[in-house]
Amino acid sequence: MADAQHAVAGVNGDFFNIRERHRGVSATGAAVGPEMADGRALKAAVPEGQRFGPRRPFGATTEEVIGVGADRVGRMTTLRLDGTVTVRGPLAPPAAPPVAGPPKGPEPPEDDLDDDLDDDADDADDSALRVRRPRRRHAARRARDGRLSIPLRGLNQYALPVGGVGLFTSHWGPASRRRAVCGTDTVRRAACSTDTAEVTVRRGVVTRTTATVGGGTIPPGTTVLAGREAGADVLRRLRPGDHVSVTYGLTGPARLRFAVGGFAILRGGAPLPGLDAVTSAARTAAGVSANGRHLYLVVVDGRSPAGRGATLADLARLLRRAGAHDAMDLDGGGSSTLVLRTPGEPAVSVRNAPSAGAERAVANGVGVFVRGEPGRARRVRH
Repeated sequence: MADAQHAVAGVNGDFFNIRERHRGVSATGAAVGPEMADGRALKAAVPEGQRFGPRRPFGATTEEVIGVGADRVGRMTTLRLDGTVTVRGPLAPPAAPPVAGPPKGPEPPEDDLDDDLDDDADDADDSALRVRRPRRRHAARRARDGRLSIPLRGLNQYALPVGGVGLFTSHWGPASRRRAVCGTDTVRRAACSTDTAEVTVRRGVVTRTTATVGGGTIPPGTTVLAGREAGADVLRRLRPGDHVSVTYGLTGPARLRFAVGGFAILRGGAPLPGLDAVTSAARTAAGVSANGRHLYLVVVDGRSPAGRGATLADLARLLRRAGAHDAMDLDGGGSSTLVLRTPGEPAVSVRNAPSAGAERAVANGVGVFVRGEPGRARRVRH
């Protein structure tokens, strides 16, 4: 990843959908939180109950990010999806949802699924939640000019909100989109919805509609709309030939050009209350100075001869001592990796001891770049 982007250094990024417990559904490898690159919105945050990762401080959300703006100032903030699908012209009458058998439930637990703290540490919370049948809400509204507006509630996400419509673009990659309609907003392991619909749009025109959510690479110029429950009701009214336009972006207090998700552990120079001070593990974190001019990237080895890891409380204190004013925990465990290329080297190399023994494929990362000739650093200190 770092070499492909001509970075001279980098660390792994957000938590992600690394394993899947719904029978017949593949893990997507997609990140939990928002993601931006070169000022473009690549994905939005999944519902709170669908996240992966360790327990967070009270008040944390999946919309939290750390990033850098066009002003080259680093910030820790939040990003929320703001998007609309607009359908022009008359629509077909509402169609009945498909008749299907009982929904597929989650797979039975496997002994090797919880081998990392970055995977299923929040699953204990699921047992305390009851799965309720959601009330069917209106997923669209008709404007005075006759156009139908459908609010977007997902962008390249491995989990869509119950009753929502999500957008998938070419950035999604070849992974199946089936995972997006599994679980609920509060229980990640809840069964996959059978009340679904999918619409393919090519250059503003609907080309295909189906009752099932599919997969495969989406070519440039094509987008796919997936809906569940009330969202599926609306999509079932679309027909090939209908004209559709889609607008979307990630909005927040700051305008960012780059951002990855995680959760805050240091804010305003103070560790957040409630940080785990017991469980040590391999960790990755990113922080920014008070003026946003310095970015701190930290990897702590764990479960290896190189180190025993750190607790979240330890990590926050470490970043504060380094000079960070705000800091965010990123994916840890077997994902924690630091790569670096020194002057004269043709490629980056791993500089820590990953707990899995080797690099793991991850959803995204934070890269360090230098001006001038791409990928050539004049001086690097480590």
